[in-house]
Amino acid sequence: MKFSVVISVIAFMAPAALGAQRRVEYDISFPNVHQHEARVIATFRGAPSGSALEVRMSRSSPGRYALSTFAKNVYDVKAFDGRNRPLVIDRRDSHSWRVGGHDGTVRITYTVWGDRLDGTYLSIDHSHAHMNMPATFIFARGMEAAPITLTIHPPTDWKVATQLVPTRNRNVFTAPNLQWFLDSPTEAGPISIRSWSSTSAGKTSTWRLAVHHLGTEADVDSFAVMGRRVVEEAVAMWGEPAGYDQGTYTFLIDYLPWASGDGMEHRNSTVITSTRTIDTREQRISRLGTFSHEFFHSWNMERLRSKAIEPFNFEGEDMSGDLWFGEGFTNYYGPLIIRRAGFYTDEEYLSMMGGEIIGTINSPARLHGSPVDMSHDAVFFDGAQYLDPTNRENIFLSYYTWGSIVAMGLDLTLRERFDKTLDDYMRLLWREYGKHQSPALAPTRPYTLADLRSALARSSGDAAFAKDYFDRYVEGREVPDFAKLLAPAGFKLEIAAVETPYLGASLDNDSLGVFVNSSRQGGSTYTAGVANGDLIFAVDGVPVRSIDSLEAIISRRKVGDVVQLGVEQQRIRRTIPMTIRGRREMKVMTYEKAGLAVTPEIQRFRDSWLGSKMQP
Repeated sequence: MKFSVVISVIAFMAPAALGAQRRVEYDISFPNVHQHEARVIATFRGAPSGSALEVRMSRSSPGRYALSTFAKNVYDVKAFDGRNRPLVIDRRDSHSWRVGGHDGTVRITYTVWGDRLDGTYLSIDHSHAHMNMPATFIFARGMEAAPITLTIHPPTDWKVATQLVPTRNRNVFTAPNLQWFLDSPTEAGPISIRSWSSTSAGKTSTWRLAVHHLGTEADVDSFAVMGRRVVEEAVAMWGEPAGYDQGTYTFLIDYLPWASGDGMEHRNSTVITSTRTIDTREQRISRLGTFSHEFFHSWNMERLRSKAIEPFNFEGEDMSGDLWFGEGFTNYYGPLIIRRAGFYTDEEYLSMMGGEIIGTINSPARLHGSPVDMSHDAVFFDGAQYLDPTNRENIFLSYYTWGSIVAMGLDLTLRERFDKTLDDYMRLLWREYGKHQSPALAPTRPYTLADLRSALARSSGDAAFAKDYFDRYVEGREVPDFAKLLAPAGFKLEIAAVETPYLGASLDNDSLGVFVNSSRQGGSTYTAGVANGDLIFAVDGVPVRSIDSLEAIISRRKVGDVVQLGVEQQRIRRTIPMTIRGRREMKVMTYEKAGLAVTPEIQRFRDSWLGSKMQP
């Protein structure tokens, strides 16, 4: 099948102070779609005269905090003036092109290649065009304020979904400025659309699912019913919809075998990609995790937003110490909303959160930083890739995980000590920092860490408590006492009375023994000096041929015993003494599973926390 897709983007702006009318026009076509190429023509009119125009590819993408190198997929770049005369391009760095000698109009042509289907990159193939804008379009410094119009000419069997503003022409969309445009992913392809609307406080909001998948329309129908329930529970928690700029929020969903699993929030939409399907009820419930998380972001991150990443910097990394809140609290509410919607049982919800609790308690990264510190490190670990290895396993605990544990601990503490909830705290922050928007579509009051602390003082009515909680669990490295906090809900954190042997290593089977991927600080192998790349082939002279055989030998020893490891390091075989270190096993369970009574008081507490918030 051969076809060509042409996309025209025209940006109009009122005359600037000096009277120059600025207009930006992008045209994008796909003449070589099977080879993942697009051809782009970008015309910048009203460019400042007397100086070179600098055009750039973004170095970051909304919702992604690490640097990207989108320019690596841009080639065959040429420049012309308004009379189609060739212009000289001065390549000052790998991400920009400077064009001088123009007459106020600069037209850039280039080819862009893309074959990664996720929430950050560009994906072009015979089936669709999945456009994350920073990976697709160049922009010009000095022309960021120009409003933008996007015209799309897809094949007849394709539909278009985007958060861009629709016009009377169904193939024409607009954006008020570059920030808004780059935050507006667009999907063109064989999309199945489902939508519904509701009215709150006299204002109607519409939610739309745009699903590209290989299943049936009945699958989409069933998933839309589930998705609507999750949306309604989130709206009930916040007390109102987020206030979408054009009244519509769009889920851009690609469930395709060649996709990369991802979810990426945007101002009035989200991108969700996965290799998995929605063929069965179990699969649909499993897909709700990313759906719920990303939708919660339409309040928390997109409008209730940290000052450190507002406005978003498209020319560099976006570092914030507040991601434990923006991402971590969202990570807490994602599964909680699904539980309130009735798609998880108490046991399933607790199993999910129990793993987060135990993982946080046991993480060696807490020796190296706080949730604030881990948030700062997002620029190194959020999608960033390196040739050199990192010590991530020991020094980095995801701000998603740690933040969700901070949130859960705070929710339970507020409920038990103050007869308040985390929902109350979030709604207070929403009213003060997220709800009211400026004409520039930015938060009126982006928050700081101090703002989050002071809001907790007001919500709880106890400034000393707020300071202590932030000192210990947000800027400190402690974990809330979940054995105590979970009990009123009839959930039990069980910690073994004695330690059992703990290797503390990520291992793989190898034909010559057991290969060590990494050693965890605090474990037996780490303390003995066994590290990534080593090969364990014997214990006390007994050959080791598999992970099971290694663990069987170690399990028969006691904590404190010393064994002799046969280890190959950089092709040299040696014997290393290893003192077996121990760790207390932990597990989280419901009182029902533990054989304990669930009293009416416990049930009321649990229902208040995990039950639906929708009005009957």
